[in-house]
Amino acid sequence: MHVGCWTDVEGKEVAEAGAAGVTIRVLMGENVGAPNFVLRHFEVAPGGHTPFHAHPWEHEVYVLSGKGRVKRADGAAEVGPGSFVFVPADEEHAFENAGPGVFSFLCVIPSTKACLR
Repeated sequence: MHVGCWTDVEGKEVAEAGAAGVTIRVLMGENVGAPNFVLRHFEVAPGGHTPFHAHPWEHEVYVLSGKGRVKRADGAAEVGPGSFVFVPADEEHAFENAGPGVFSFLCVIPSTKACLR
C-alpha cells in the first residue's frame, strides 16, 4: 500500500508540441508499484491547453476545479467541478482552460505494461 499527498509530487511542465500552461503530476503508476493504471493530476493555467491529439488507449477524467472545455473533432463540451469525461482510444481530443482560474483534473490511463499485454 502507498499513501501520499498530491502536493508532495513534483509538478512538471508538459513540453509536448501544442501544449501551453499545463502541469502534470504522476500520482500513481510505476512510482508506487501500480502495474495496470496510471493516475495523473493536471493543472491548466488560464489560457492554457493540452495539444489536440489521439492515441491508442482510453482516458477516464474527473474534473476537480475550474472551468474547462473538452475539444473533439465534432465540437467541444464545457466541464467543471464534478464533471467526468471518457475519451475512447484513438479519439482526437484536447483540454483547455475556459475560465479565469486554474483548471484541474485527474486522468487515469492504462500503464505502459498494461498496454503491451
